[in-house]
Amino acid sequence: MHTTADTQSLEQVVSRDGTPIAVWTSGEGPPLVLVHGAAADHGRWAPVLGALGERFTVLALDRRGRGRSGDAAAYAIEREYEDVAAVADWAGGRVSVLGHSYGAVCALEAARLSGAIARLVLYEGPIGFVQSPPEVVGRLRTLLDAGERDELLQLFMREVAGLPAEQVELLRSLPAWEARLAAAGTIPREERANREYVFDPARFRALDTPTLLLSGGDSPEPFKQAARALADALPDCRIAVMPNQRHAAMDTGTDLFLAEVLDFLAPASAH
Repeated sequence: MHTTADTQSLEQVVSRDGTPIAVWTSGEGPPLVLVHGAAADHGRWAPVLGALGERFTVLALDRRGRGRSGDAAAYAIEREYEDVAAVADWAGGRVSVLGHSYGAVCALEAARLSGAIARLVLYEGPIGFVQSPPEVVGRLRTLLDAGERDELLQLFMREVAGLPAEQVELLRSLPAWEARLAAAGTIPREERANREYVFDPARFRALDTPTLLLSGGDSPEPFKQAARALADALPDCRIAVMPNQRHAAMDTGTDLFLAEVLDFLAPASAH
């Protein structure tokens, strides 16, 4: 299972409903599962993959419906929780999980399903606090139906993720943008599921998994509200604010992002 930090091997993990989930493994060390956000695949982690692979066996999954993963006829976010739990169980031993945005919600909920998840790093999971105006879902669907995937992605980045124009342009310049275009068809269904997600603190009172919540200092207020609500609910949790960052610190503040993640996971990586 171990590979060098600069090469990746492809594995397939079958989720509870039979959907195959692609897992790209690299590096060497304790297992670290990476769960990307909306409009992306495993390649979203390229800016930090090498550094993480120096300390961990990194398992970067393609969430269902994109990359090399399969999909189901009907979509439910609960299946994505099961996908992450299946990968964590497959990895063996005690696993750390890093989730970004929508992927952070999937990682959080997976920790309630899998006893293998020992640590969580969650970067701005919306948990129902971050919602676009109601008409945005319709505009996303209209753009998708018209084949305007690039404009769809830009609309999502600006009006849902709250990224300024210069950060959207940065993302468009990166190699991962092509994968984002390929996965754009999943955005309307995930935005709909995000709007329907209701955060119930009581469901997480007993989840004592040590958790780091990453927050951008310049992120929109709803992301900060979500972090505070989650920190209040989880028994073993702290928030780390990354100054001058928003929702894409892996790209715009790579060293800062890595410093927070590696510092938090250091005890696990020393095993």
